[in-house]
Amino acid sequence: MTVMNTIALGNQTQKFETKEIQAAKSAFLLHDETDRIRLLSVMPIHEATAVLNACPLALVRTLLDALSEAGETVRSRHLATGLGLISSEVEPDGNYLTNSVFTHVRQRIGWIVGLALLGIVSGMIISHYEDAIAQLVLLAIYLPVVAAAGGNAGSQAATLVVRALAMNEIRPKQWLAVMWKEMRIAAIIALALACVVMARVVLFSDAAILPAGISVYDVAMAIGLALAIQVTLSTTLGGLLPLIARKMKLDPAVLVSPVLASVVDISGMTIYFITINAWLGLM
Repeated sequence: MTVMNTIALGNQTQKFETKEIQAAKSAFLLHDETDRIRLLSVMPIHEATAVLNACPLALVRTLLDALSEAGETVRSRHLATGLGLISSEVEPDGNYLTNSVFTHVRQRIGWIVGLALLGIVSGMIISHYEDAIAQLVLLAIYLPVVAAAGGNAGSQAATLVVRALAMNEIRPKQWLAVMWKEMRIAAIIALALACVVMARVVLFSDAAILPAGISVYDVAMAIGLALAIQVTLSTTLGGLLPLIARKMKLDPAVLVSPVLASVVDISGMTIYFITINAWLGLM
C-alpha cells in the first residue's frame, strides 16, 4: 500500500519502473470503482497513464467513462489521449461507427470547404505562368509529377508521425528532433526521385520542341531541382503538421491530410515555376 499512498498524494515525480507500475496496478485494482475514480482525479497525468496502460482495455474504458461522468471530462480525455485511445483531446466521443453522420460532418466540413476555396490560388498561379507554359509545353507534362511526389512524400511522413503521437512515442515539444529527422529522410528521397524524373525527361523527351538555347538536359535539371525542393519541404511539413495540430488541441486525423494537400499543391506549383524560370530564364 506504500506505493498506492504515494500515488494518491501525488508526491512521486519520476516515471514508474516496470515493477513499480505492476505493483501500483495491483494496489489500484484492490480499490472499488469510487476510490479508483477518486485516485484518477488526483494522480499526476503521467502516473495515471502508466497505471491505466497496465490495466485491461475494457476496464480502462469503463473508468474513463466514469471519470467523465464524475465531472472530470477534461482529465478523462487527457488520459485517453495519453493512452492512444483518441488522437486528440478534441476528438469526438465514441468511435467511428457509433458517432452519427452529422457528428462527422460537423468535424470535417469546415476544413474541407475552407481549403477548397483556398484551391483557387492554384488556378491563379497557373494563370500567372501561362507564358512559361506556352514557351515550353513540356513543363505542363511534369507539373502533376512534382505535385503528386510532394503530396505522397508529405502524407507518408504525416501518417507516421500521427501514429507515433497516438502511441506516445513523441511529443509536440520534440518538434525540432522530428524536423531534423524528416529533413534528412526527405533529402535522400528527394535525390532518388529527382534522379528518376531527370532520367525520364532525358530519355523520353528528346523529340520535344524546346526554345532556342535550351537543351533537354537543362529542362531535366530544372525539373529535377524543383522536384527535390518540393519533396524536401513537403516531407518536412508533413512531419511537423501533426505536432502543430496536437499543440493547438486540434485533431491531427481530421486536420493534417486536407491542409497538407492544399499547402503542397499551392507550394508545389509555386516552387516548380519559380525554379524552372530561374534555371532556364524563360521570363
